[in-house]
Amino acid sequence: MSYIAIPIPRGAGKQDIQIDVTVNNEKQALHYKVELFYWDDCKNPQGHRADCIAELLSKHDPNWTVYYIGAPTDDFVPITFVERRVKSELTLSH
Repeated sequence: MSYIAIPIPRGAGKQDIQIDVTVNNEKQALHYKVELFYWDDCKNPQGHRADCIAELLSKHDPNWTVYYIGAPTDDFVPITFVERRVKSELTLSH
């Protein structure tokens, strides 16, 4: 898969992002979301952060795939997800 970077304005909290793209004359709708996961929501907030992220993601909706884990702060880590879809659901009209 090829990648492009699209700057998204920084917003507070959860962001819901829908993008329509055309690749080789085939239109596709992509759905992303960015959520903030707070360290204090972990069972052991003072533990290893990788374990905390794994714990938080274990409760997440399986219809979404982790796409990118952003730079953590002292309070939270932003995580970008892409919605899982089968190829026929991605294609719009030509």
